Amino acid sequence: MLLTGVACGAPDFTRDIRPILADKCFACHGPDSNTRKAKLRLDTHEGALGDRNEVQAIVPGDPDNSEAWIRILSQDPDEVMPPPDSHKKLSSAEKDLLKQWIIQGAVYEEHWAFLAPKKASIPEGNNSPIDFFLQQRLKSEGLEPAPLAQPETLVRRIYLDLIGLPPRPEEVDAFLSDPSPEAIEQLIESLMKRPSYGEHMARYWLDLARYADTHGLHLDNERSMWSYRDWVVRAFNQNISFADFTRWQLAGDLMPGATLDQQIASGFNRCNVTTGEGGSINEEWIYRNAVERTSTTVEVWMGLTAGCAVCHDHKFDPISTKEYYSMYSFFHSTADPALDGNKIDTPPILKVPRPGDEARLAELDKKIEGIEKRIGRAVSEVTYRDPADLETPPDGTIRETVWIEDGFPNEATQLGNKDWKTVSRPDPVLSGSKAFVLEANELEQLVLSGANPPLIVEQGMKLFAHVYIDTLNPPQQIMLQFHSDNWEHRAYWGNNKIEWGKAGTISRRRMGDLPESGRWIRLEVDVAQVGLKPGAKINGWAYTHFDGKAYWDKSGAMVTTDPVQDPALSWKKWKSQPENVRRKDLPAAIWRRLSGRLPDEWTHAEQKEAFNLWISRIYANPPEKLIDLKAEKDKLVAEQETVRKNSAVTFVMADLPKARESFVMKRGEYDNPGEKVTRGVPAFLPQLPEKPKDRDYNRLDLADWLVNGKHPLTARVAVNRFWQQFFGTGLVKTSADFGTQGEFPSHPELLDWLAVQFVDEGWNIQQLVKRIMTSHAYRQSSFTSAALQKQDPENRLLARGPRHRLDAEVIRDQALNLSGLMVSKIGGRGVRPYQPPNIWEPVGFASSNTRNYNQGKGDDLYRKSIYTFLKRTAPPPFMATFDGPNREQSCAARGRSNTPMQALHLMNDVQHVEAARALAQRILEEGGVSSGDRVRWAWRLATARYPTEEETRIVLNALQLHQKRYLEDAEAATALINFGDSQPDPGIVAGELAAWTMIANLLLNLDEVVNKN
Repeated sequence: MLLTGVACGAPDFTRDIRPILADKCFACHGPDSNTRKAKLRLDTHEGALGDRNEVQAIVPGDPDNSEAWIRILSQDPDEVMPPPDSHKKLSSAEKDLLKQWIIQGAVYEEHWAFLAPKKASIPEGNNSPIDFFLQQRLKSEGLEPAPLAQPETLVRRIYLDLIGLPPRPEEVDAFLSDPSPEAIEQLIESLMKRPSYGEHMARYWLDLARYADTHGLHLDNERSMWSYRDWVVRAFNQNISFADFTRWQLAGDLMPGATLDQQIASGFNRCNVTTGEGGSINEEWIYRNAVERTSTTVEVWMGLTAGCAVCHDHKFDPISTKEYYSMYSFFHSTADPALDGNKIDTPPILKVPRPGDEARLAELDKKIEGIEKRIGRAVSEVTYRDPADLETPPDGTIRETVWIEDGFPNEATQLGNKDWKTVSRPDPVLSGSKAFVLEANELEQLVLSGANPPLIVEQGMKLFAHVYIDTLNPPQQIMLQFHSDNWEHRAYWGNNKIEWGKAGTISRRRMGDLPESGRWIRLEVDVAQVGLKPGAKINGWAYTHFDGKAYWDKSGAMVTTDPVQDPALSWKKWKSQPENVRRKDLPAAIWRRLSGRLPDEWTHAEQKEAFNLWISRIYANPPEKLIDLKAEKDKLVAEQETVRKNSAVTFVMADLPKARESFVMKRGEYDNPGEKVTRGVPAFLPQLPEKPKDRDYNRLDLADWLVNGKHPLTARVAVNRFWQQFFGTGLVKTSADFGTQGEFPSHPELLDWLAVQFVDEGWNIQQLVKRIMTSHAYRQSSFTSAALQKQDPENRLLARGPRHRLDAEVIRDQALNLSGLMVSKIGGRGVRPYQPPNIWEPVGFASSNTRNYNQGKGDDLYRKSIYTFLKRTAPPPFMATFDGPNREQSCAARGRSNTPMQALHLMNDVQHVEAARALAQRILEEGGVSSGDRVRWAWRLATARYPTEEETRIVLNALQLHQKRYLEDAEAATALINFGDSQPDPGIVAGELAAWTMIANLLLNLDEVVNKN
């Protein structure tokens, strides 16, 4: 009766009757024709009142002749409705409502949420429509709103709700000292300008978006999605309209001239759980991914359980299976593969520059442009004679590239199971000032990997290295290994002790006996002998021993060429190459102009342009000046590549060039297609605009339809979720279900007024939030009485202010903030703070890259919780303990449990004990001189108010007990204050710091601190 407000008068169909029919009758007598019993529908006026063999289920005004009512009263188990096997029973109150409804005409109305919201009029001069509707209802219930909360309580409530952090004492003072009516609105506006506003608002949306850092199934490997998370933070901080927030996420990739942010935002529907498990069937996962995206989109924006129509017509809401698959068709042709490949970067992906990267790339572009002009001038000064035109052709030349000498190739990483050690003269050194030395015990090696640019293999190339075998401790075997896609390119000398690869093949080629000891020997390997073809890219090199000691120096590649026949030395030879070979050396723009014509057919200007490019890019004997300029350019280009390589990767949406055909999948089976469907929306909702003549409907059309202002659900659902965020429960409690099985709004007129206003104000999220937070309903005291608790235990009437336990992230962030440990860095890859051992390992496959939890270090331990790495199969324990979702599916509302595990976590978890110790240091350093002053300072820091005398006395008594214990037990004190990676202040006596650590721990566990009051 609380929510319906029915005390007398005619029952309202939408508010009172439909919920009863939906719960007790629609499963057998509702929209689903496949399971409908006796061909009777009770969800429509025509079905319920229709004459069936001279019998009517409901006769308006006449319950005694209404078959449905007769069946409700029947005592016969074969006749009574609902039937016993449904396990549904009508209460006496529900029966009375049904009878009254029939007597008064059995009027049917369409479900309230499927009708366009209407804005009820507000008395002129009323400053708060929210309070008008709420207080009107309170008055009808014989209640009054609570008085305003104490300013200290209110300011803390505002801070926690807007930025997820408590106010500092000086911020509390600033609020208390401003008595102006505008103080609250000004505070809200100032907090909305802080970066932490977007971080706090984003986490609610990330629950809906099922954002996580792993794929979710099988190996549950890492996926790179954090740029999407960072975009959500930016979107709230920039106050992007909810309409654009919708368009970009559902179809950012389809926006005309899509910006970087719009493309990143499209990752919303790449956040779904995926798999790369062997044996998975492609067609099944194409289907499952499209179903998940359809159901999630409908739930998030329309608040409907559309997934119930995957196998059959929805049993409660007017969504047929065909209509479901018409919506599914929008997501059935996305370009991502069915299986994720267990990769961090499953395509389609987007490279996202880090902050400052775009400016640096632009700067490098400008420098490269300047060098290219200087190269152009240097090329024009080159005097060149083609070797083919000389009377006496020159002898062949040897071109040698030294890749490893005193240093390493660019970007190469030193690997291997031995450290790279160098020696200098008088030890053996061939050239330069140093040589590398490896002394092995059985199999050991020096490895380089990741060189960029790589060494490009050419026809006839030989790879070489110089080795000096130690006379006293010679190896049994030495080996050279080369990496190009893999390490299966090996040549060895000496005994066959290293059993890598197949003997006698490119992966283990014997080159001869162990070289002579005591002098430098040049080793050469023809690239063909180890399976390296022209064009291959060598980016790794390894010196490997089995036992013994040897020195290595001057390694690289050598090519012997005939200048007349070498395209890198003869302009004529280069021109005589096949067109497809020349094409590789020319920029695309120039190639397109020259394509299809022989060099003799090029104009003089084209000949000159191509020749200058050949001199600047290909010619192997350029003058010193040109070599220096090219080296300078190569260095800048390499830096560009490094910047681009270090860019983040994020999953984005894209569609296939040709759309897949979509069908009703019978019984929800991926391989059982039925009727073909086209893209569309359910008939009970406003229809899409006329289809464009040159294409089918797409996801952008769907997004536009959702936010065109005519959709009855979108604004209601969004407004309800924001209301839920601030009051703990939405005006519609079932925020994920606005269908007939969902709960009727506690204040329907208020919900509709807010929804219409939200659209009228341009879907302005901050304006909506400000309106909610400046209302009396939000600002009132949360104090309750036994009578009010009995009448309205869930506070749905809002006769008192909101009060509930803080979410997991806010509890942890609050502790870090109060302790002074918090690192406020924004964005970036997920971090791995403390968590108990053996959480990931039991659920991780051996080959998974999230098999083992490698705890972060330094700042990573103290970042805000939104940046914590979230592994779906083993979510962060602090989130799971406090009801955070695992993000395997969209979550519209978190539960709020109250368990002993939560208390144990707050008192004993390393993150909270360390925070308590750091807070204790703050208390001792900032809180004053006397223990009383320190208690009052710390209490106010944690709660925003000063403690009462009784509260102060209790804490001081506890402090004395802790001081006695820890000053007498130095070992226990030292153990307590050394929890965590941060170091305690050595200038504070361990026993004293430990005692205050326990007091800080007490304060962080206060009911008033872990709850929003």
